[in-house]
Amino acid sequence: MAVFQKKSFFGSLSQKIGDAIMGRPSIDEELLEELEEILIQADIGMGTTLKITESLRNDIKKQYISTPEGARAQLQNIITELVDKKERHLLNKATPLIILMIGVNGGGKTTSIGKLAKVCKDEGKTVLLAAADTFRAAASEQLEVWGNRSGVNVIRHKEGADPSAVIYDAIQSAKAKKIDVLICDTAGRLQNKKNLMIELGKMNKVIDREYPEAARETLLVLDATTGKNAVSQTKEFGEITDLTGIILTKLDGTAKGGIIITIADEFDMAVKFIGVGEGMNDLKVFNPEEFVGGIFNE
Repeated sequence: MAVFQKKSFFGSLSQKIGDAIMGRPSIDEELLEELEEILIQADIGMGTTLKITESLRNDIKKQYISTPEGARAQLQNIITELVDKKERHLLNKATPLIILMIGVNGGGKTTSIGKLAKVCKDEGKTVLLAAADTFRAAASEQLEVWGNRSGVNVIRHKEGADPSAVIYDAIQSAKAKKIDVLICDTAGRLQNKKNLMIELGKMNKVIDREYPEAARETLLVLDATTGKNAVSQTKEFGEITDLTGIILTKLDGTAKGGIIITIADEFDMAVKFIGVGEGMNDLKVFNPEEFVGGIFNE
């Protein structure tokens, strides 16, 4: 995938796999152990790595794979199958659509909202933003900046206001103006799970009551540079609310993009978008085949 191949994760992993295979006349245990180590270093979890390499060992025997290049091609197939969640990678196309964006502070949630608004607008949809993170100082102002950049309006209250009241007002505005997509920012207070669970529960009740006909998405925004912390965040937020997908940010600045593979495996979770830069157009629809192709430089 051209947009990803030059990024650090893809370049690093692709080169390491190539170096491991280059010049080897045949497959041996040393090669398999080296590939295993490379996957772990790319922040693919131990359990997922062992699943991948065990599948590779079995396939080598069953399919009579005899060359390192053949093993490389099969490794690519295994990872693609693990990551590919089919149509679940696509954002719900139904309208009206309400998207709850959740994630810890500092993970790129607000910037992702602005970029996602641009994605939806580029598809010809009308978009409204709800600044329901009323806990973090200046969160509403930051969202309004991104709203201006993407050319969409923002419904906001004063700092410390009830987030569910913001959602209520945003829904009324969205219904009155026949908005296609309402994207809602939420607080990222994972350290206080009970309060966050109550808060998200209230928001969902308001949505169910005021806009039951709207389609729904709940997207977890994760910072790729946090590596294995992204796995624990997926687990924690998954215990609080039903997630429909992942947005992985800052993939351009890390060698830890393998976390996508771990999350796809451990949680059967689809990545819907990945952030590959700071620009408004740098939120890309996730394509599993192109993602894995970038790993193998194809």
